[in-house]
Amino acid sequence: MWISSVVSLAALAAFANGQLENAFSPPHYPSPWMRGGNGWQDAYAKAQAFVSQLTLLEKVNLTTGVGWEGEACVGNTGSIPRLNFRGLCMQDSPLGIRFADNVSAFPAGMNAAATWTTRLFKSRGNAMGSEHRDKGIDAQLGPAAGPLGRFAAGGRNWEGFSVDPVLTGVALAETVKGIQDAGVIATAKHFIGNEQEHNRDKSGDQNAYSSNIGDKTLHELYLWHVQHYKNISKYANVRAGVGSIMCSYNRINNSYASQNSYTLNYLLKNELDFQGFVMSDWWAQHSGVDSALAGLDMSMAGDQGLASGDTYWGSNLTAAVLNGTIPQWRLDDMVTRIMSAYYKVGRDTARVPINFNSWSLETYGYIHPQASEGYQQINEHVNVQADHKDLIREIGGASTVLLKNTNNALPLNKPKSVAIIGEDAHDNPAGPNACADRGCNVGTLAMGWGSGTANFPYLIAPVTALKAQAAGDHTTVTNVSNNYDFDAITKAVTGAEVAIVFGNADGGEDYITVDGNQGDRNNLTLWGNADAVIQHVASIHPNTIIVLHTIGAVIVEDYKNHPNVTAILWAGLPGQESGNAITDILYGHRNPSAKNVFTWGKKREDYGTDVIYDPGTLNPQQDYTEGVFIDYRHFDAQGIEPSYEFGFGLSYTNFSYSDLKIEKQAPGPYQPTTGQTSAAPTFGTIDYDPKNAEFPPGWHSVKLYVYPYIDGPVPTNQTQNLPKGATDSSPQPKLPAGGSGGGNRQLWDVMYTVSATVTNTGSVKGTEIPQLYLNLGGPDDPKVVLRGFDDLILDPQESETFTYEITRRDISNWDTASQNWVVSSYPKTVYVGSSSRNLPLTGPLN
Repeated sequence: MWISSVVSLAALAAFANGQLENAFSPPHYPSPWMRGGNGWQDAYAKAQAFVSQLTLLEKVNLTTGVGWEGEACVGNTGSIPRLNFRGLCMQDSPLGIRFADNVSAFPAGMNAAATWTTRLFKSRGNAMGSEHRDKGIDAQLGPAAGPLGRFAAGGRNWEGFSVDPVLTGVALAETVKGIQDAGVIATAKHFIGNEQEHNRDKSGDQNAYSSNIGDKTLHELYLWHVQHYKNISKYANVRAGVGSIMCSYNRINNSYASQNSYTLNYLLKNELDFQGFVMSDWWAQHSGVDSALAGLDMSMAGDQGLASGDTYWGSNLTAAVLNGTIPQWRLDDMVTRIMSAYYKVGRDTARVPINFNSWSLETYGYIHPQASEGYQQINEHVNVQADHKDLIREIGGASTVLLKNTNNALPLNKPKSVAIIGEDAHDNPAGPNACADRGCNVGTLAMGWGSGTANFPYLIAPVTALKAQAAGDHTTVTNVSNNYDFDAITKAVTGAEVAIVFGNADGGEDYITVDGNQGDRNNLTLWGNADAVIQHVASIHPNTIIVLHTIGAVIVEDYKNHPNVTAILWAGLPGQESGNAITDILYGHRNPSAKNVFTWGKKREDYGTDVIYDPGTLNPQQDYTEGVFIDYRHFDAQGIEPSYEFGFGLSYTNFSYSDLKIEKQAPGPYQPTTGQTSAAPTFGTIDYDPKNAEFPPGWHSVKLYVYPYIDGPVPTNQTQNLPKGATDSSPQPKLPAGGSGGGNRQLWDVMYTVSATVTNTGSVKGTEIPQLYLNLGGPDDPKVVLRGFDDLILDPQESETFTYEITRRDISNWDTASQNWVVSSYPKTVYVGSSSRNLPLTGPLN
């Protein structure tokens, strides 16, 4: 349904001030049209020329998916046979290619972020992009940065990067650049507020939950990583030119994400000046005309529900244009945005034929599997892995966080005997791909479950790699995979020089339930009795080392402080080279350098926010009353001591910080953006004769396939029911905080240059991650917020300078009254150190 365009001033003020009771999303129309700025000029010109050739039906075909299992990819738009254009192929996932063979299984986004290394962010993105390109895919459905991680138990946090929007923004941006440099459109997702899996989407009369987020919280936390990041990554996300952004399933302030005119039209396309296209998540679209005018550009999978054959767009979009309800300029803008993204990443030269099929790994099958039509060769089994296993192993090691290391228990040095304990160290007997979309938890955990997965070409279990290391060292090995056979475990660890115990905690998307966990985790404990295994081994062995493969934080306080637990490592979800990567760390082939990307609480209640498992109503509401205070911001504000803080991670060497320098710059005053846009353009002409939009004579329709053709009379014009301004093509005023990619260009003015010296004071080479935090001084500001970081590789006794340029945006708060960023008069402080709670250097920003 339309949100009324008549909104009271009191209601608008309530939204701006973050009052969440009866939350609503303010209407904003018209949908801003693409202008081709911010590095999109050449792509925009090519898109204009292409779109100008198209008929109405051809334009509609590019905006609408053909339906689930309609063609080879998880998402396919219609084609343009007249121009020999096959349509677009969209394919999961954020860590590799879902439903394909001869591909790589990369570490999860969470692991990439734990490296805190921009080179690895981009290299991972480029390797994934090249694999998608060589399979014939046009758009990778990733990277993910939503959920951000409001809930520690959130099932899909691992697909994203971090609970911190700055770290997430840098990782997202570099991944986008890597993917798009490979010639594939990146799809940043999910926009916005999808922080849990339970009740995320509409089902019958049950509405999806509404994430009720105030204006200030949206800007200062959940929109930050979408907007930009500068210095470390120069330009990011919207500023990096990401080609596509995917809507989420949930509602935001009681308006569904795919038809939320405030988040899509006002925030994304106007304030942030996003030039790419917006696609729905699969079946997250709940209207036709409404979603089109609210800023949606592509409907996925095209049908209204799984293999329904019905569509909100397709023939209905054709009819809405024919009867004048949707103006030509809005349809042209949809298609121009799509084709501009296509040209921007060079798909016109990088494209190869689609050579795989999502629905079968067999060589021959149906090209329209839902209808069982078109039997032919569907899979060429092209191997696209290249040498990516080396990068995967490197990221796996670089993302392993050393949480505890008592008396230099690590690294291991040719121990006489090792006991390897726990199901998580071992293979799934049925193979790593035994469960569809990794929807089980058997054997070692290297990937969560759901659509954000890929098939493993192989999976090196820890026991495999550790035995290979032991063979070279002439080390005796005992191992037990059964987490319930304590007699065998006792026998295995008795007399061993070191006992390594593995445990895991899984999670994923809501359409799969594993051990009673419907996507989101039911608790923050380890799975499969692993907590009890750890306690048992620690009770009988004085050198117990713990390795954790988890999708997020678990409660470790009991064994963290156990005197027999000498080391704890978090290895996350490291992908196909899991065993090799952890062996590299355990034996010192690689010095640990990773840092936590979330806080480890001592108990579940420490986090302050939690998943709502039972909606309790057909209209569930989630009020973000905590504002920006999630994870470490919450722990700091409430004075809660964590087990391990955000940004923490040990090394096999030591580092010191000294010589903080702060240099003030003078970029001049901030000027709000003024002026107006040009009028909405149209490209080519549209034939408004309904007879020319009907199915051609003798046409054979594939069952359940979505077409742009109309079948029957065109309904009457509905413009009288549209919100005010929805079809207005006249020049529109620019927003004070907008005007350029990511917002007002002066937000990236450098206000201060901060530097500090980092020294390796130990005896081995290592990488340190210096981190810069700010306190903005206001009574409602967090104690510290991350703003910058780097990775410094230092030889023993070597020093290097860490430098960060603090921008205007870094020291600004969102002002709800002026709808702009402002630098408050409160005194501001800069901190530099090795974690959010170890910040030895501090100084005022005068």
